[in-house]
Amino acid sequence: MPRTFAEPWHAQVLGLAQLLVDAGHVTPADWAQTLGAELTRATRDGKPDTEDTYFSAVLAALERVSAEANITPRDLESRVEAWRHAYLDTPHGQPVRLKDGTDR
Repeated sequence: MPRTFAEPWHAQVLGLAQLLVDAGHVTPADWAQTLGAELTRATRDGKPDTEDTYFSAVLAALERVSAEANITPRDLESRVEAWRHAYLDTPHGQPVRLKDGTDR
């Protein structure tokens, strides 16, 4: 049976991390190292080995790699708004494309 996420933000944070990797803002190795460091920190801080602890570490890692890639909250807001306009302007069943012709 397929596994689902307990919270929508769990899927969103992993999706954002994948987008950063796919767009070349962070390498897969850097993402893995940063996430591993956050998980190690959680263990060292005595946090329980739970799904909540894992996704808190994922969020912290995402924040770190975003900052290191100089991606600001304003950049993220602009991208979210661009996607909002793109999907609202896209006919049903058609691929969503940003005005610059990309799909990410």
